[in-house]
Amino acid sequence: MYFKANTLDDLLRQVLESLTVSTEWESATRGRFTELYGPLLHLTNPRARLSRSEMKGKVFSALGEWFWYLSGANDYTFIDYYIPGRYKDETEDGKTVRSGYGERLFSLRGINQLKTVIELLKRKGSTRRAVIQLFDASDIERDYASIPCTCTLQFLVRDKRLNMFVNMRSNDAFFGLPHDVFAFTMMQELVARSIGVELGEYKHSAGSLHLYEDQFPSAGAYLGEAWQATVAMPDMPSTDPWPSIDTVRGIECVLREGGVADIERCGLDHYWKDISRLLAAYRAARDEDIEGLRSIYGSLHSATYKVFIEGRMDKLQASQASAATSDGTKA
Repeated sequence: MYFKANTLDDLLRQVLESLTVSTEWESATRGRFTELYGPLLHLTNPRARLSRSEMKGKVFSALGEWFWYLSGANDYTFIDYYIPGRYKDETEDGKTVRSGYGERLFSLRGINQLKTVIELLKRKGSTRRAVIQLFDASDIERDYASIPCTCTLQFLVRDKRLNMFVNMRSNDAFFGLPHDVFAFTMMQELVARSIGVELGEYKHSAGSLHLYEDQFPSAGAYLGEAWQATVAMPDMPSTDPWPSIDTVRGIECVLREGGVADIERCGLDHYWKDISRLLAAYRAARDEDIEGLRSIYGSLHSATYKVFIEGRMDKLQASQASAATSDGTKA
């Protein structure tokens, strides 16, 4: 099974159409599911990593998960801020999530795998050894609450372009796949900028790519939406990305902890300011600060992200209108 598309939405439609028409069912602890065994997904434009549909436009949770990885830690409260309740059953101590990728990326048995891969690619551009291991032999020692779904991330420079190949043991097609494609293609572009080459293509394989039975109505609603315009994220600046990443990580931490970040005076370029503005928009949405959302919307440099903030404003306005109607009825 081979699925090829220029955008994430086009890939999702192909995958979900195949899974929703399947009549072969498997069972797991969570429930019944249909499954594609060993498919290969090929995204020709990794910057078209954001679903623009009403159902799957999840830029805030996807961005939050990426910064969770970049934190180098598996802190439960961090990811619960962006995806409330999602990892509740995957933490055994209420503090950490074993299946998180942060520690494995930056400190697997003391090795910073991401840094090591970048240095290797700088030394040997054509190497086939630039592989990051996320699934570990220790993950099958006992029945942990959660273990990584991703096995490896491989980076290959060909024709002065950085391609990425991801291998997964298990992949939830409705919720997990859009987040994984976003996070890994962002990582791909981050590594490309770190070694000074252009962004190539992205390929993604899974032993089991599946759709749970209780996700069928949502998948059907997504497939019933109109086709979306093809809009990719802007190019990540060609300069060394790590100073900007450090600055944005600081902004993210301040916002997540309920503080106020001065994004306009932080010294970032337009690309990273917009990433920071999205993080601030999520904070404003959580705080039900519609005026804050309007201000952030007006300050965005790239129109690519406006649809996501519009969605939050619409939901907040509808919620406030409903509350006002309810209060009026009670009065």
